[in-house]
Amino acid sequence: MLGEGPWAVHCSRRSGRHATDGCDAAGGGYSRRMALPESDDIPAPLALFREAVRPEWIDYNGHMNVAFYVLAFDHATDAFFDWLGIGESYLRRNNCSTFTLEAHVTYEREVHVGAPLAFTTRLIDFDAKRIRYIHLMHHAEEGFLAATNELMSLHVDMTHRRSAPLPEAVQALLARVKEAHDRLPPTPQAGRRVSLDRH
Repeated sequence: MLGEGPWAVHCSRRSGRHATDGCDAAGGGYSRRMALPESDDIPAPLALFREAVRPEWIDYNGHMNVAFYVLAFDHATDAFFDWLGIGESYLRRNNCSTFTLEAHVTYEREVHVGAPLAFTTRLIDFDAKRIRYIHLMHHAEEGFLAATNELMSLHVDMTHRRSAPLPEAVQALLARVKEAHDRLPPTPQAGRRVSLDRH
């Protein structure tokens, strides 16, 4: 994990609140490490994670197996949620987390053992409980697009294991990220469905 970014949102328990009270959607128990950035200060897209293809990820075709693309993208999701302030430490403090509702991977080009991978992340949309985003995996040296992963994540109160609104401070940060990322050109893989017409 990369740790929480400079605009991460923190939840501190109010005095007397029990640990199982769940997340405070109004944000009353939350404090920000810094003032929320303006949209112009947010990288578009976000570049938060890199790693290399590991030997154990290679299959009998001599390239990275489809399952390990998903694993690598999951690492990129961890980095994104850490940056938003809703990663593993958020779960430990607040007993709230995120579950994946839907995922779509496109495999653009094969990558081989040792290949350096660079991930960028674009926020597509969000509401009070859900975040829709897409990761792009590039070969970090040759620059080509290797794969994409579009996801929908749900914010969950782990005490009841039910959906719950994101803290207002997180929603405010997401609004600024979306404003910045909406200025990017369309990502062709976003919103795709499986179809013979596209291959």
